[in-house]
Amino acid sequence: MTQKRIGLFCFTNDLRLHDNPALMRANLLLDELLCLYVSSSSANSPSPYSMTNAGPSKTLFLQQSLANLEQNLSAIGQRLVCLQGQANEVINSVLEKIGITDVFRSDNAGWYENQVWRALQQKHPAIRFHTIASHTLFEIEDFPFALSELPPSFSKFKNAIKDCLPIKPISTLSYLPPQPAAASEVLAAFNVFDMTLDSSRGYSDSSSNLSSGKKESLFSGGETAGLRHLTDYFETSKPSHYKEVRNAIDGWDNSCKFSPWLANGCLSAREIYSALLDYEHEREANDSTYWIYFELLWREYFHWYASKHGATLFSFSGIKGLSPLNSFYPERFQKWRNGSTPYPIVNACMNELKATGFLSNRGRQIVASCFINELSMDWRYGAAYFESVLIDYDVASNWGNWQYLAGVGADTRGKRHFNLEKQTQQFDPNGRYIELWQGNQDLAPLDSVDAADWPI
Repeated sequence: MTQKRIGLFCFTNDLRLHDNPALMRANLLLDELLCLYVSSSSANSPSPYSMTNAGPSKTLFLQQSLANLEQNLSAIGQRLVCLQGQANEVINSVLEKIGITDVFRSDNAGWYENQVWRALQQKHPAIRFHTIASHTLFEIEDFPFALSELPPSFSKFKNAIKDCLPIKPISTLSYLPPQPAAASEVLAAFNVFDMTLDSSRGYSDSSSNLSSGKKESLFSGGETAGLRHLTDYFETSKPSHYKEVRNAIDGWDNSCKFSPWLANGCLSAREIYSALLDYEHEREANDSTYWIYFELLWREYFHWYASKHGATLFSFSGIKGLSPLNSFYPERFQKWRNGSTPYPIVNACMNELKATGFLSNRGRQIVASCFINELSMDWRYGAAYFESVLIDYDVASNWGNWQYLAGVGADTRGKRHFNLEKQTQQFDPNGRYIELWQGNQDLAPLDSVDAADWPI
């Protein structure tokens, strides 16, 4: 008699039913399936950098994404089980209490996530573990080099794969095997993660302390909202002008805004690329449409960069082993985080980030450069703060970009230093953005001093 195959699918950065190769593989191999998401975030659980794991905007976007995934799974006869706790402990308990034969997940660039996966494999050698690429445009086998030979810079990576074609997206799942009959009773003892926090609305992109009128953001978590935004974007002419406006510091129409859904896996990178090809075929192909692909390639590079370098992604000296002449100054960090530095453009950006969980690419470069250069701070604290608040936090892109700007990563030219006055004149010449986000309020010197001008 053939053994029944009972699977556990661990959702992480793939909260969708469209173009999900890992979930499709589970669908083809299993008789029964338990769909699980483990949340280890908690306001009372500080990171190694003394910050909470998730800000309110990030938490809300995730809750919306999980609630939408639950709705979409329910429509095809499945359900999503969301449990709270440390991933290794929760998944280990599930494996021990339910007769799981196979565990599935999408490929993940996170070093800690991969450590958990390896530990589970070692503890449960009789269970088959499957990792399938679902987060990237390519699989590593598609490249003309092994992961250990990943080019040391983005430009070399781009040139090396210029003849490689991204994988085509697969169809949306319309069926999944049923949940194991014993699952509900067994899982009743676990700590369930709450997905119900007003999941019908988007977060506010203004704060009552920062503006006179409250606006509702166009961001709303979930696969349904992500696919709708993808369709809406490519139904306009915006892709034809992307390169001209992508560096703007503000404005909904000045960038694609795919990143929150991409980071959470509500949108597939391959689905975006497919929509881009359709646009180029039906409407227009130019430098701007190519630049959208160019940005997807940057994301791709950082994924494989993180996969190759592992824990070194979080090292102060980075992949180059060059320790910056920076340190940690608690007062400077608080002023940067709270938007009360001597630099109005930085303050405005940080106020927007704190209120919305989102910031333009140009804004991120400005505040990161200030953090590293003007404030002489340990770049890892800035990266950790971004991790805690960004609704589009992606471990590879976030930490890879901070290494890049700090001069310890993939940039062959060394540390990047942005002239804040020049950036202000170029990207906010009329001061509209600074006024909107009150960058001129609460200006303060970098360090407090006593009566004799000694630092306190």
